[in-house]
Amino acid sequence: MSAPIRVVLADDERMVRTALRVILDAEDGLEVVGEASTGAEAVSVVRAERPDVVLMDVRMPEIDGIRATEQILAGMAEPPRIVVVTTFENDSYVYDALRVGAAGFLLKRAAAEELVSAVRLVARSDSLLYPAAVRGLAAEHARRRPPVAPPWAGRLTEREAEVLRLVATGLTNAEIADRMGVGPATVKTHVAAVLAKLGARDRTQAVILAYESGFVRTG
Repeated sequence: MSAPIRVVLADDERMVRTALRVILDAEDGLEVVGEASTGAEAVSVVRAERPDVVLMDVRMPEIDGIRATEQILAGMAEPPRIVVVTTFENDSYVYDALRVGAAGFLLKRAAAEELVSAVRLVARSDSLLYPAAVRGLAAEHARRRPPVAPPWAGRLTEREAEVLRLVATGLTNAEIADRMGVGPATVKTHVAAVLAKLGARDRTQAVILAYESGFVRTG
């Protein structure tokens, strides 16, 4: 039997944390191992508990969820996957959190099954969480600023460039493999090379960089 996915909850509202804990602890293979009511506390709890996934409110006392996300990702050799929790999906806080390395976002009004599915999905890390919403955010913010030619564009091979464009559409490794007519292991290798050349932590950050740079057009 595989080890459970360990989760930390960070939200300044106790009722929200309690509701999340009840939902997650009721699921096989999921375990809430810590809670935090401020951004600073979230950083401390995550460093102590070393969870697999963090559900991080974007607006909290002391330091907000963006800064807390940044500190966690910068201060740990093997950081958890962080999902920011928000009321509005077009909140600029959400985009800023994705830019600094959050793996995705979740709306506070999400149903229990969506919450559970999101935690399991980001723990696997080979798919984008709500790809259409991430693309929409990235495209919207890309339109507000002139594209800057990225230094990494010229370092991508033709295959890597194709993989990045497909990742930006929200396809999984298996779907990309099917589209390109190669094996999933080959795609996994290409994705790892793309992330390394972009200096991206994960697929979500790669999508943000691809849109911001104009490598993927907003249409």
